Amino acid sequence: VFALIVFACLVGEGYTNLPSSTQLFCIFNHNENACRYGIGIGVLAFLACIFFFMVDIYFPQISNTTDRKYLVLADLGFSGLWTFLWFVGFCFLTNQWAWTRAEDVHIGADSARAAITFSFFSIFSW
Repeated sequence: VFALIVFACLVGEGYTNLPSSTQLFCIFNHNENACRYGIGIGVLAFLACIFFFMVDIYFPQISNTTDRKYLVLADLGFSGLWTFLWFVGFCFLTNQWAWTRAEDVHIGADSARAAITFSFFSIFSW
């Protein structure tokens, strides 16, 4: 759920434009990589959650202990990797938000703060 919130906040109001221009830019200090990173890990985390949820549903039906072991290790390894990536994302978004000028943010400040907050919560949930 946290990944979905981060993704939705960045897609919905993560890009904005100046009143005098039609060109969109990322709300995080005009850094497109910040928005792309948040959207990317949000989407991939959501898809991974769906995949591992399906694995958990079919897990009792898997009779081969070797396959079970590899699935558990894959889940554990992916969770560890994604915890690190959420930490990097939290630090990256927070840093870029700290350098964002106030006059560049007309709409979307709450979404940016929500993306930062839920990326922090995602560290512990993974």
